[in-house]
Amino acid sequence: MDKQAYVHGTGRRKTAVAQVRLTPGGGGIVVNGKPYDVFFPRQVNQQVILKPLAVAESQDKFNISIKVAGGGVCGQATAIAHGIARALLETDPNLRTPLRQNQLLTRDARAKERKKVGLKRARKKAQSPKR
Repeated sequence: MDKQAYVHGTGRRKTAVAQVRLTPGGGGIVVNGKPYDVFFPRQVNQQVILKPLAVAESQDKFNISIKVAGGGVCGQATAIAHGIARALLETDPNLRTPLRQNQLLTRDARAKERKKVGLKRARKKAQSPKR
C-alpha cells in the first residue's frame, strides 16, 4: 500500500454490490456515509462485516469506506464482507489461505430462481383437483 492512497475491492451477493476502499488508519467503517453500526443495527450483520478483518487480524489497521447498492440487508452485509476480503488480499497476498479457509473469497452465486410459465412460483404447481 505504499504507492497508492487506498486499495479497492468489489464484493457481490445476490443483487447487492459493494465497493470497498481500504485506507491506512484507525479502524473506522463507513457505509454510504453512515457508521456501519447505524447502517446495520443488527448484531449478526455487523459480525458478518467484521469477520474478514478478524481473520486477517487487521481490525485497527484500516479505515474502510463502502458504497453498497441493491439487494436486501443481509445480502448487502455479505457483499461488504466479500469486498473487504478481496481488498485485504490486495494488501497482503499471504492472507489468501486464511480468507479462503473461512470462505470469504468465494462469491456466493445463489440467487432467486426465475418464475416459470404455467407455475405459481419457480417450482410450485397449481393444486390438482381431487374430484
